[in-house]
Amino acid sequence: MSKGIYSAPRGTKDTLPEESALWHHIEALFRKVAETFGYKEIRTPTFEEAGLFTRSIGEDTDIVNKEMYIFQDRGGRTLALRPEGTASVVRAYIEHGLYVTQPFSKFYYIASLFRYERPQAGRFREHHQMGVEAVGSKSPYLDAEVIYLAYHFLDLVGIKEKELYLNSVGCPICRPSYIEKLREFLLPRKQELCEDCRRRLEVNPLRVLDCKKESCKAVTEEAPPIYTFLCDDCASHFAKLKELLGELGVSFELAPNLVRGLDYYTKTAFEIVSRKLGAQNSVCGGGRYDGLVEQLGGPPTPAVGMGIGLERILLSLGEDVPQIGQGLDVFLAFQEERLRDRAFILLRELRGKGIKADMDYQGKSLKSQLRQANRLQARHTLILKSDGSAVLRDMREGSQREISLEEAIKELIK
Repeated sequence: MSKGIYSAPRGTKDTLPEESALWHHIEALFRKVAETFGYKEIRTPTFEEAGLFTRSIGEDTDIVNKEMYIFQDRGGRTLALRPEGTASVVRAYIEHGLYVTQPFSKFYYIASLFRYERPQAGRFREHHQMGVEAVGSKSPYLDAEVIYLAYHFLDLVGIKEKELYLNSVGCPICRPSYIEKLREFLLPRKQELCEDCRRRLEVNPLRVLDCKKESCKAVTEEAPPIYTFLCDDCASHFAKLKELLGELGVSFELAPNLVRGLDYYTKTAFEIVSRKLGAQNSVCGGGRYDGLVEQLGGPPTPAVGMGIGLERILLSLGEDVPQIGQGLDVFLAFQEERLRDRAFILLRELRGKGIKADMDYQGKSLKSQLRQANRLQARHTLILKSDGSAVLRDMREGSQREISLEEAIKELIK
C-alpha cells in the first residue's frame, strides 16, 4: 500500500477505529470506578505556563531538563505542553479558590501528556493518562484509597500479573538528615555513577535513587533505606498505610529506592508494575504531595494522587485484550436502487431512537450489501423489499423472517 508524503511524528501514533473501541471501554471503566469512589472529573488545558512545571516538578528532574516541550507563543509567553497531570489540577484548585468553597476535593482526569523521551514499548512522546487527586486531607486512609482504587481498576481491566512497590520519602522535617546520609554514602562511589548522577549528587542526591542506568542502580542498591530515617509523623503515617493495605487485601513490597521522578512527593510514593513489561514496567505511579498547593501559591494543603498510563495498560494486556463489540445494531439493505430514499429516511428514525444503524452509500448489489453488513459486525440486517415488506435477518444465528417495517422497528428497539 502506498504511503502519503506525511506520517505521524516520531514517538506518536494514530489510534484507528478498532483500537478506539477498546480505549473507550477502558476510559469508561475508569470513569465508573473513579466516580464510585467519589471522584469528579476535571479537565485542564493541554498547555500551561512553563513555570508551573519547573517549579512543581523540580528543575533538576529529567522531565524538566530533558523531556518537557517548551515553546514561546506569539505573545512572548513561555508555555509548556502538559508533561504530567497533578500540577495542572493543583493550579486549577488554587486559581478557582476551591480551598475556600471545596477545601476537600476529589478529582479525576483523563488527559494527553507530552514528554520528549526516547520512544520505546508503551512509551510515546504523546501518551495518555488517567489519574485521581484527593486534595485537602493528610489522612493515610486516603493514601490507601488511592492505591486501592488503582489496584481495583487494573483488576477490572484484566491486568492480573502486577506488583505494588511502596516507599515513604519522608517530609521536609526528616528528609534533610537522610539526604546528608545518602550523600555520605554516595561520595566515595562517585566515579561509579553516570555523569548525570555525579551532578545530581551535588544538587539533589535523592534523584540519584531514581536513575534507571544499571551502573547507578548497582550502587544505590546498598544505600541506606529512607524509611529508617522517618520522623514520628511520617513513620506513623507509613505504618498505618501498610496496615490499611493489608486489611484491603493488597499485597506490596517495600522499595527503599522508590522516589518517583518528581520533587513534590512527600511521605507515600508507590508504583504498580506489570510483570509482562520489560525494563519500563510501571503501569501506575503516585504518592502524597503535602507541600505542592502551598508551593504554587495556595494555603498549606495536603494531597495525594496517582496516574495510570493507558498505553501501558494495552501493552500489559497483550493477547488478553478484551474483544469489545463495536458493531451496528442493524444494517439497512435494499433490493432495488429506488428503495435507497426509503432506507435513508428509515435510518433517521432508527438513529433517533438510539439504534446504531447504517446503510450502503456506494450503489452495491444486495449480495455485496450483506457482505458489508458482516464486515460492520451488524447484529441484524433489515432488507427492504420492492413489494413494501421487509426481511429481518439475525446475522449471528443466520436465521431470517419476513416482517413489517413497524414490527421490525419495535423489535429492534426492544
